[in-house]
Amino acid sequence: MNLKMSILEERFAVCKIKSTAKIPSCILNKKFVSITRTDDELSIVLDELLLSDYIDEIGKAEVYKGFRALKVEGPLDFSLIGILSSIAGTLAEVKVSIFAISTFDTDYILLQDESLEIAISALKKIGIDI
Repeated sequence: MNLKMSILEERFAVCKIKSTAKIPSCILNKKFVSITRTDDELSIVLDELLLSDYIDEIGKAEVYKGFRALKVEGPLDFSLIGILSSIAGTLAEVKVSIFAISTFDTDYILLQDESLEIAISALKKIGIDI
């Protein structure tokens, strides 16, 4: 596999909020934020250092902290097949749980900070440059 990934410096929080909750407009212009709304929930991923600033606006939430992010360097063409599957499978083999976020151009793999070194080692073994 001829992929390059980078490690984002921030530590992230993953928040699960009721599906009808209002999205706090103050988080929309931050460096990295992911917002997904479904019929079942509203999920927000943001820098955990910012969480305390917005928790009042986010409201009652299930919050998980301590995530690090690996970015697949892109842009990735839509015709590419199996990139996320290969990364996820490799990390599953070494018992690293992931939270994946895909954007138009690339993929981000969030994992707990304590799993970062194990993940990097496993991904380098399959030829990913980190």
